[in-house]
This record gives sequence, C-alpha cells and structure tokens, in this order.
Amino acid sequence: MSTEQKFKRITTKALELLKKKGIKITALTAYDFITAKLLDQAGIDVLLVGDSLGMVFQGNETTLPVTMDEMIYHTKAVTKAVNRAMVVVDMPFMSYQLIADEGFRNAGRIMKETNASAVKLEGGERIADTIKKITAAGIPVMGHIGLTPQSIHQFGSYRERGRDKAEADEVLKDAKIIEEAGAFSIVLEKIPAALAKQITEALTIPTIGIGAGVHCDGQILVTPDMLGLNVDFHPRFVRYYAQLADESNKAFTDYINDVKTLKFPSEDESY
Repeated sequence: MSTEQKFKRITTKALELLKKKGIKITALTAYDFITAKLLDQAGIDVLLVGDSLGMVFQGNETTLPVTMDEMIYHTKAVTKAVNRAMVVVDMPFMSYQLIADEGFRNAGRIMKETNASAVKLEGGERIADTIKKITAAGIPVMGHIGLTPQSIHQFGSYRERGRDKAEADEVLKDAKIIEEAGAFSIVLEKIPAALAKQITEALTIPTIGIGAGVHCDGQILVTPDMLGLNVDFHPRFVRYYAQLADESNKAFTDYINDVKTLKFPSEDESY
C-alpha cells in the first residue's frame, strides 16, 4: 500500500508527510456537489473552493465581487460530497484585509458553517498577524503569494510576479513570513520556476504551484479550465485534460435535434 493509500482523510499532517517523502500533492477546484464527488472518488488530495467561482461560475471579470455568503453556500455543497480530500476555502475579498479580528471572525464562521478543513488567504507580510490569530485558534491556514487575484487592480495585470530580483526577494520573504505565522502550506501562483524551486527548498511546509513550474510540492488548476470547458481562457500553465466544451455542445445539439424530430423520448423511455 502506497503512502497516499494509507490516508483515509487528507489532513495538514498528511500533506506534511507527502512533502517529506517527495510525493507530489494534487489539488483542483470544486464549487458543487457532483464535481466534488467525482474529484474525491478519483483520489484528489486537496479540493479548493476557490473564489475563482466568481469568474468561472458567476461570469464576473474578477474574483472581487464574491461574498462570504456565496463562499459558504458553495462550500457546504462541496463538503457533503467529500470523504477523503482536504477541503480548503478561499476567504473572499475584504473578509480579512481590514483588521486581524475581522479575518479571525470570518474564518471561524467558514469553519463552523461549512465543515471545511482549512481557509486560504492571499498576501504576504501584511496579513501575517491575521494568519497568526486564525491559526492560534486551531484553524489551518493555506497561504497564497505571487500573483494574487484579489489584488489585481493594484498590480494592473495578470502578468507573472517575481521576474526581477527585487520582486523575487519580496516573494521569498513573504513565503518565509507566512510559514513563520503558522500557515500549513502555501500556493505559489505565476512565478518563475526557479524562484518556486528556491521557495520550496527554503520552506518546511508544502508549496502548491499554479504556473510556477514542476519543483513545487504539488500542483493546482481550476477544474473547468483543465476540462476544456472555459475555452476563452487558456494561459500557458493550463493543460487541457479533456475537451468537454466540444463534447457538451454535441450532446446538447443531439438532444435538441432528437426532441424536434420526435426521436426522444422513445417508447422505452416513456411510461
């Protein structure tokens, strides 16, 4: 039996052990019961209920409009489907940035109302005190640095971060501060592979990469992206593992044609 098969439930300790053994961690997003159930049955390690739902589920241009109530609603659906995976929830924009106490209260609300395993916060040194306060209460926190979508208007674009030395040094510093604050893992988004490797080797907690190269301790993608459902969005770090937009379109077209031509329902499909 492999190390991964021994885990009846993925926890922070399980992720720590996977890093120590050099076994890559797998993570994908989920926003609904059916998708979460399929991913959990497939053996995914981490399910992120991401505020990316604001874009791929709600059709917004950014993640900023997503609310606490919406994150809780989607997470409740996801956790009902999961038996093994660790469910991590994005804390949405302005649910933790103002003061540490507000972030602490909102993190507690998420955990109390959703049955999730952890929360995720974007940012580095500026949110260290919030991470400390949340983790001190026994709530696991996943960090997120590099490209942080909740700060898109500050950055002005979705370009990669850490390209020059000054910015790379800042990202590395933030990673170390987040670990010291008590985070159990950290997402590295859209940073150079060499920088991600340096951070991964410098930290004892696992790193989860998205557009950050192969040297991270694990990888995450947005599920609709990797399934080929979100055809209008295809950055270089997304690999299509299916073309479900094309397959779905064919299924919908076939259904419409069958109904119009009286091929559906058949006698066997009628009562």
